Amino acid sequence: MTDHLSYLVLGLGNGAVYAAIGLALVMTFKSSGVVNFATGAVALYTAYTYVLLRTGELMVPIPGLPKTVHLGGPLGVVPAMAIALVIAAVLGLLFYALIFRPMRNASVVAKAVASIGLMIVLQALIAQRVGTEIPLVEPIFPIETITIGDSRAPTDRMWLAGCVVGLAVVTTLVFRYTRFGMATEAAAESEKGAYLTGLSPDRIAFSNWALSSVLAGLGGILIAPLVTLNPVAYTMFIVPALAATLVGNFSSIWLTVIAGIAIGALQSEVTNLQNTFDWLPKTGMGEAIPLVLIMAFLVVRGRPLPDRGAVARPALGRAPRPDHVLLPVLVAIAAAVIALLVTGGSYRAAIITSMIFGIVALSQVVVTGYAGQVSLAQLTLAGVGAYSLSVLNTHLGVPFPFAPILAALGATVIGVVVGLPALRVRGLPLTVVTLALAVFLEAFWFRNPSLNGGVNGAPIDTPRIFGIDLGIGAGESYPRIAFGLLCLFTLTVVALGVAWLRRSPLGTDMLAVRANERSAAATGIDVSRTKLAAFAIGAFIAGLGGALLGYQQTLATAESFTVFLGISLFAVMYIAGITSITGGILAGLMAPGGLLYILVDRFLHAGEYYTLISGVLLIVSVMANPDGIASRLPKIPWPTLARRGRANTVAAGNDRAIAPSPSPAIDRSRAALAVDGVGVSYGAVVAAADVTFEVYPGEIVGLIGPNGAGKTTVIDAITGFAPSTGTVTLDGDEVSSLRPHVRGRRGLGRSFQDVELYDDLSVAENVTVGATRSRSDEPIETRVSSVLATLGITDLADAEVATLSQGHRQLVSVARVLAMSPIVALLDEPAAGLDSGESRWLGERLRMARDAGMSILMVDHDMDLVLSICDRIVVLDLGRVIATGTPDEIRTDAAVVRAYLGTPAETQSVEAQSVETEEVLS
Repeated sequence: MTDHLSYLVLGLGNGAVYAAIGLALVMTFKSSGVVNFATGAVALYTAYTYVLLRTGELMVPIPGLPKTVHLGGPLGVVPAMAIALVIAAVLGLLFYALIFRPMRNASVVAKAVASIGLMIVLQALIAQRVGTEIPLVEPIFPIETITIGDSRAPTDRMWLAGCVVGLAVVTTLVFRYTRFGMATEAAAESEKGAYLTGLSPDRIAFSNWALSSVLAGLGGILIAPLVTLNPVAYTMFIVPALAATLVGNFSSIWLTVIAGIAIGALQSEVTNLQNTFDWLPKTGMGEAIPLVLIMAFLVVRGRPLPDRGAVARPALGRAPRPDHVLLPVLVAIAAAVIALLVTGGSYRAAIITSMIFGIVALSQVVVTGYAGQVSLAQLTLAGVGAYSLSVLNTHLGVPFPFAPILAALGATVIGVVVGLPALRVRGLPLTVVTLALAVFLEAFWFRNPSLNGGVNGAPIDTPRIFGIDLGIGAGESYPRIAFGLLCLFTLTVVALGVAWLRRSPLGTDMLAVRANERSAAATGIDVSRTKLAAFAIGAFIAGLGGALLGYQQTLATAESFTVFLGISLFAVMYIAGITSITGGILAGLMAPGGLLYILVDRFLHAGEYYTLISGVLLIVSVMANPDGIASRLPKIPWPTLARRGRANTVAAGNDRAIAPSPSPAIDRSRAALAVDGVGVSYGAVVAAADVTFEVYPGEIVGLIGPNGAGKTTVIDAITGFAPSTGTVTLDGDEVSSLRPHVRGRRGLGRSFQDVELYDDLSVAENVTVGATRSRSDEPIETRVSSVLATLGITDLADAEVATLSQGHRQLVSVARVLAMSPIVALLDEPAAGLDSGESRWLGERLRMARDAGMSILMVDHDMDLVLSICDRIVVLDLGRVIATGTPDEIRTDAAVVRAYLGTPAETQSVEAQSVETEEVLS
């Protein structure tokens, strides 16, 4: 028992640093909405600055200048620490002023990607300035020990933990009781509100960035004598720190500090258990602690879909549709073959490396560019493919080409595991999960001698088929053209597959999920399955790339698949264009070891700065060009055949659109939609209570009421987006327990109050998402053309949704619902943004849909529209139904007049005259 306690005490040192970095993360997030992945790198930079100051040197962070400046003699602990912390504060101010202040209106994910670029810059800069030599750091705290039973434990860890706890106490008091702290909390809640009260969010953010950098730097300095000063290890402190911060929900200082210290202590105890029990793995167990903690947090806190008003819209740039593929592919293949034939040695090797990393980059295009899931584990999944290939090839004797395919399938399994958290979370927490998993797999598998070849790597046999040697060769024949052609063939197949995916219904679903998960679910898309499909496809592609890397190197080694190399490759992918196939190919050329890298190193002699340049360019890309370099390349007008079929179907759609059907009689024997006793509560707040009404086939029902009456909440409950009581029956079948996408597929379509469209898609593609799951027997393209013509927006079919006016966006939203041919269409304020003439025109189109047999439940504040086209109206007030009837009945209902419609002007005049008469008589 005493051994366990002593190991827990030993872990207090690392835990305190995690807590300090986590505390810094909370401060930056509170003040500017930035989850700063570079916080660990700031701690590293400050620690190195302190160590060099203790030797009388000051690090110069500018490439090309002397690496250090001699100060005349060593500095003591206090002055060295003070100067280092001042430098840390200056760095924090510069980072916010130059990067994150210009990005203050960007999404949280975009800011996080910029901070990843900053982390790459700092880590590469330190490696270039100080090299890999491990400096000796003199102790700061007294070197003493205490006795715990039969064991002894050093007190310096306890001193460090005490210092961090003290910092947490001071920070808590500052945030709770000082004007600065209250101003920070106010700015975190509402930047606009802060401006209105005379506060300056910029000044608050500058102060917090300086203080958070000081806290991170102090943690780095204090841990330096206890943990070997290593650039990569210090930078990766961010993973357990992020785990602690997630536990504190990026807001609670004490939960973050306690979680950070606990992670460090548990990691130390796991080391003790590894030494005690032979059956436990000897590596990777400590790295599993933050991963398990993150996963547990996401299971408890995560939600399958975002709440209303919390839809994430990461700025990842457009994902262009590859319409002309064949000719560019043939030209690219010819160019690649010629390049392989005319080059040799390192240049041919660089071309082959570019092809392999191009494959890995295309996996990132699928996961991030199409599905919007920012994964930092794609190179790790490639490593899974390489190590799996070694087992299949060398130990099990599986021949080529079956071995690389099975290895890629093995990576697919891991990729699905990586994607499982995406079922409950999105955006930044998922990025943290992928990073933690990459760290775990590198330690647990890639660096585990019992699972691979140890320091010598895991051997991989030469690929052969029908007796033909496809290996990379050795000696003067290295690298062989045959292997280059194998890589080119694989890259071509993968690129064509990704192009097909972008044009397929699954690819459109991915882009819809990336743009708006709630809206995607409403159109019948299984958001969870779509995300997992993206991770599975991306992992399979990455596994193929990893297998080729293994064949190229003839063995799998951990150094080829490190976490930091994977992050650097992510930076290159983002710079090249993470949303397009062209960007993926370009990323292969730009990857470390690729053709561009060789050219830069040979002719510009800047190879040692390549990672540093990549980090800088990543920051610039996020800030100024999220579409990547690929979007700036000149567009080549590849010849193509005229698309006559589409024009004909549009014309046919116009013909059908202007031919109204006779109005059918309303069948009231069976409701198309029956809502019985539906209620929605948020804690003690009752948003809707005992709401009951029916919508019959071929009927338009209006749902009206004052603002805050609960209209949208009722629609959310009916469609499954809000937890509710009561029952919802659709065409005779109860759907109350079904998930939103299942209700959509059953025939319950809806639009959204804030027009939640897929801004990454064109108008036609938006409508196609609905038409893909249409209950109509019409072909998809015909259905899309018909609906566009019905709403008069055929001429906007190829326009980007993001460029449309509010009125046109409303029409596209309605078109997407109508394209589903739902049993009941629930339209939430479809006339918002339309003028009176456009509103009447929309009403005529909705009548046409009703006459065709569709039932409609409509929420709108345009009472002329509601009273003119609705067959019946349901009125809500304070979450309860106060009236139901025909438009004429609702006009004269006293309760409705008082709650919503208001008293007619003539009545008010008569009442006023009566009051005046009474006053005169009195």
